[in-house]
Amino acid sequence: MRSAFEENTAAFEQTVRAVIGLAEEFTEAEWDLPTDCPGWTVKDMVSHLVGAEELFLGDPLPAHDLPDLPHVQNELGRMVELGVDVRRPLQGARVLDQLKVVLERRLAMLAEVDPAAEAPQPDGRPGDYTRLMMFRAFDCWIHEQDIRRATGRPGGLDAPAGAATWTVMRPGLPFVVARRAGARPGQSVVFEITGAREHTAGVVVDEAGRGVSADPPAEPTVRIGLDWEAYVLLAAGRRGPDEVKVVVEGDRELAGRILANMAVTP
Repeated sequence: MRSAFEENTAAFEQTVRAVIGLAEEFTEAEWDLPTDCPGWTVKDMVSHLVGAEELFLGDPLPAHDLPDLPHVQNELGRMVELGVDVRRPLQGARVLDQLKVVLERRLAMLAEVDPAAEAPQPDGRPGDYTRLMMFRAFDCWIHEQDIRRATGRPGGLDAPAGAATWTVMRPGLPFVVARRAGARPGQSVVFEITGAREHTAGVVVDEAGRGVSADPPAEPTVRIGLDWEAYVLLAAGRRGPDEVKVVVEGDRELAGRILANMAVTP
């Protein structure tokens, strides 16, 4: 049986190789198509994957003067954008070559690391390489889906990285229900996700007003049904509730507040 580190690393590799396979078919026009990430084209997405892996390899940041860009909101955004903006003058095929090279470098590095060794985490919390690779599989898969939508090449919804994606995004549901949507103590929500990945998640608001993950109650205040792609689009902030198909039972007003505040990724 493979370890969690091996599973996460394999999922990371699979989704990056999927991006490489897609990109090998792009026309010049497709590299310049806009994506759901403000300010980023398809080429920018691939550039981001290259730049992120260079950072985790310990490569220095590019010596590049970053212009003021409206979609860059903070210092983390500026650091991420450096690896993107420095590649904007390059042809897409050149960026693809860089992704192929950096993937092989990362896989060689990961073959030598201790999975339990401390590693920098995207959310700033302490964690090891196993946790880091869960986040890398998640992030790369979300961007693979961004690229697929932008270029009209759907697929990959059942990819192994979907497991990492659920693990990363699932803990945000109690916060969404209690804090963002303002569900009251005693209220409960069941999320029923179908399609390429199937999950049922319950959230109950305790007496202190905190959302708590719980076994799905038989008669929740709200029951929200949606497929896996719709859930990802909402939780990743790529679409609003009016742009995906959702089935709601129970308190529709509360459901509306929940669905309007589902995004849990930066």
